[in-house]
Amino acid sequence: MPDFTLSTRQRELQARTRRFIAEKIIPFEGDRRCTPHGPSEDLRRELIELGKAEGLISSHMPTALGGLGLDHMSKAIVFEEAGYSPLGPVALNIAAPDEGNMHLLHEVGNAQQRERWLRPLAAGEMRSCFCMTEPPPGAGSDPSMLQTTARRDGDDYVIDGVKWFITGAQGAAVAIIMARMEDGSATLFLAEMNAPGIRIERTMDAMDSCFPGGHAVVRFEGLRVPTHDVLGAVGEGMLHAQVRLSPARLTHCMRWLGAARRCHEIASDHARSRHAFGKALGEHEGVGYALADNEMDLHVARLSIWHCAAVLDTGGLAKHDSSAAKVIASEAAWRVVDRSVQVLGGQGVTHETIVARIFADIRAFRIYDGPSEVHRWSIARNILRGRTPTQL
Repeated sequence: MPDFTLSTRQRELQARTRRFIAEKIIPFEGDRRCTPHGPSEDLRRELIELGKAEGLISSHMPTALGGLGLDHMSKAIVFEEAGYSPLGPVALNIAAPDEGNMHLLHEVGNAQQRERWLRPLAAGEMRSCFCMTEPPPGAGSDPSMLQTTARRDGDDYVIDGVKWFITGAQGAAVAIIMARMEDGSATLFLAEMNAPGIRIERTMDAMDSCFPGGHAVVRFEGLRVPTHDVLGAVGEGMLHAQVRLSPARLTHCMRWLGAARRCHEIASDHARSRHAFGKALGEHEGVGYALADNEMDLHVARLSIWHCAAVLDTGGLAKHDSSAAKVIASEAAWRVVDRSVQVLGGQGVTHETIVARIFADIRAFRIYDGPSEVHRWSIARNILRGRTPTQL
């Protein structure tokens, strides 16, 4: 069993991040630049400057790129604290999809690509998007249904297709595009979002409002990508995508755990101060039990996340483990936030507190980076093959 005792440095980092979010970032939650499609670019840049001044941005990146070079356990601590505010991950430059894209570029990109794209991303100077999901009959949870195509034409590849639910596409500087090759394999490509052949057709209205740029439908028509802008090896797009997607499931869990904890603390404060039928609301068993269930869900989710982080720090993580953690954390976080709404009563369905906003944001977590049903199906297949998480 891993030792989850936090080091002195981890506790200091936790306290420092918590204080920064509380004092510098939460006051921006009522800013008019928080739009239905995420914080505006102007607000994002202002938040990034605050994160830079605190020395906390891009904590998952190496120090040579301006990050903190944290291990996965330390990252879990910082990301949870950042997630306490919907604006926290933005301020610390660890919001999706940029955080996962930075990780992918660092692991798979060549020196030229890292200098051209990764360095400014790590500095918070620009945003990115990851273009994989497609409208029917294209790829969704099943990437083998990929419809976007790439064909070789001289020193370029020509890309055609449509992607949707592309988070952050509006305002992004660079896109990572997954496309199907003529032999049926997949490849990742890098392209500037203002390149001829890329068009954002529309921004989709979604429940959540925490991701800069929202979610968009993006069309590629005759997009020419030079061969030197292939990300990784030709034909290995599916393999390279897993370099991004598996850790990204875990970092999603870390951030949303902080959001769920915020809701629980607000509900707990309300249960202490609000009185009904002669006593504090929390003294009624129906409310007290809900708060107790919240504590247990938060505890189990955190243990699952920390277990995966500890495994990563000792050499690797099985897909089985990350799938299980994603289901455990996403569904636990949803239950915590839903109960918090119930405990708050009428206040829970208004914007008198941040809870209603987090409620709308967090519902999508059970779908993003793979619906719970797909992860359960994957876990079940491994069970039937006689595999357990420690054997994968």
